[in-house]
Amino acid sequence: MRVTVIGSGYVGLVAGACLAETGNDVVCADVDERKIARLKKNEIPIYEPGLEPMVARNQSEGRLVFTTDVGAAVEHGKVIFIAVGTPPGEDGSADLRHVLAVATTIGRHLNEPKVIVTKSTVPVGTAEKVRAAVKAVSQGPFYVASNPEFLKEGAAIDDFMKPDRVVIGVDSDEARDILGQLYGPFVRTGNPVLFMDIPSAEVTKYAANAMLATRISFMNQIAQLCEMVGADVGSVRKGIGTDRRIGPAFLFPGPGYGGSCFPKDVKALIQTAREIGMEPDLWESVEAVNDRQKRVMLAKLKVELGTSLAGRKVAVWGLAFKPETDDMRESPSIPLVEGILAAGGSVVAHDPKAAETAREVFGSRIQYARDPYEALAGADALAIVTEWLVYRNPDLERVRKALRNPLIVDGRNLFDPPRMAAAGFKYVSIGRRGQ
Repeated sequence: MRVTVIGSGYVGLVAGACLAETGNDVVCADVDERKIARLKKNEIPIYEPGLEPMVARNQSEGRLVFTTDVGAAVEHGKVIFIAVGTPPGEDGSADLRHVLAVATTIGRHLNEPKVIVTKSTVPVGTAEKVRAAVKAVSQGPFYVASNPEFLKEGAAIDDFMKPDRVVIGVDSDEARDILGQLYGPFVRTGNPVLFMDIPSAEVTKYAANAMLATRISFMNQIAQLCEMVGADVGSVRKGIGTDRRIGPAFLFPGPGYGGSCFPKDVKALIQTAREIGMEPDLWESVEAVNDRQKRVMLAKLKVELGTSLAGRKVAVWGLAFKPETDDMRESPSIPLVEGILAAGGSVVAHDPKAAETAREVFGSRIQYARDPYEALAGADALAIVTEWLVYRNPDLERVRKALRNPLIVDGRNLFDPPRMAAAGFKYVSIGRRGQ
């Protein structure tokens, strides 16, 4: 099938590569000339396991093409995915300018009946705005659909190729048939393609991310309760996670959620609710708990080292908001590092993939270590923000000898407290007994 993906960011690039992998003739278009030039050379601007070889393979075999000619790309596709950014505005609402600009371009190059699919995360009602934008400049027939993505950064290829479900909002038999055919290869094991009306598909994306964000904030507040009453959040997590009605996923306490989806989507859901006269009390609380949680690690450091961190050096392991990505958008590492610097301290950080991204955020205000142990030399504390595998089983004797002060503030609860005490550390984690 002839497919066009407009927008070659995270979602568009993964979607384009995976659709090409299943034999479709895919054109990915973007107005960013530098990005397209790099992609043509198989230089991937993001870190996502498995994506680079998939792009290279499908380019070399002729199924995947990158271009800055958006009009020609529109004319190519029978199915056109809109996968451009929807950054939050000042009020938290999704900015649809890029989406609607693409819709106008599609209308101007509508050379045959096409299925126009919103792949970007967009609020309910966006498909109708896309339809109106296309109709304003074209009289040709077309169909609209909503196909929200549910990709986890660090596991996006597996998520696309072997999805839990595919959600598609349609209001025509033509769009249903074409998109059912397009997604057929991805659900051969029986996982469902869930066809529904377009508004329901648009709400589903926000509802899924808000639910996951709620679970994270819930457990972070339970962790705070555990610390205050002498309970252990690990035991509590197992006690509730084994209830089949609840399940164990997303019940790990931590330094707060980040990334490109949860913060933005919760904000957008709050704003949508306000616009229609609904009180978004729960989602506002989820956001407030998360904002507060991002300050917890800094507060723990100050308890141990003093409110003023002047002359103190802190080693930070992990800068990306989660492992297996270089994405630092809304990462808990940012308020931690900024807080250390504001209190007069210095930071030496390590991250396996996000160092270059971090340079764009912090510049030369912090030091960047080539390996985890280099970051520790002479530091007064180690703060663990991201649970990369390389941090999970370190040489503890080497860690203790490298640190000037054997203090670890672990935002991911990677280690066993008795073991750490026996190894000579002051070990401070999240929601554990005796802290």
